[in-house]
Amino acid sequence: MTGRRTGRALLAGALLLGPLLAAGCGVRPSVVITGRPAVSGPGQGVGLYLVAQGELVLVLRPVKGDSTPNTALALLAAGPQPNERGQGLTSDVPTGLDPVVEVTPTAGRFGGLTVRVTGTAQALSPTATDQIICTVSDAAAQAGLVESSAPVTIVGSDGAQPARRCPAR
Repeated sequence: MTGRRTGRALLAGALLLGPLLAAGCGVRPSVVITGRPAVSGPGQGVGLYLVAQGELVLVLRPVKGDSTPNTALALLAAGPQPNERGQGLTSDVPTGLDPVVEVTPTAGRFGGLTVRVTGTAQALSPTATDQIICTVSDAAAQAGLVESSAPVTIVGSDGAQPARRCPAR
């Protein structure tokens, strides 16, 4: 008799809890939703390193024609676009800075890069320096000029900063 009562109690509990458990998560069943194929190959545009909450952030900016390290640095020196500013992105690179990239001629693909800037190199903030280094090394690697870990030297009217690699990697 006790076995029957226990069985009935379990059955009654399952009947009461079953619908409650099934509806508890609030997610309704649906059909399978398929998406597009994954993107492959290089992105269309040039990568710039902007700043969000004190951290470097890679932003892909569309460009017409070939993207070169000089194009990337010119876009970086122009500063964030209005939509990027609206997302809280900033830049420590002084506007009006006119940086030009030179690939170190003797070192080839495993060599370094030299960025010549108008004005002083020593006055650039550490964040501006990192933005320039990361932007130019990514652009030069995309163009096949150097490896992405190539050291970058920033030279200005007051001399050169020590060669460094992008700290965002």
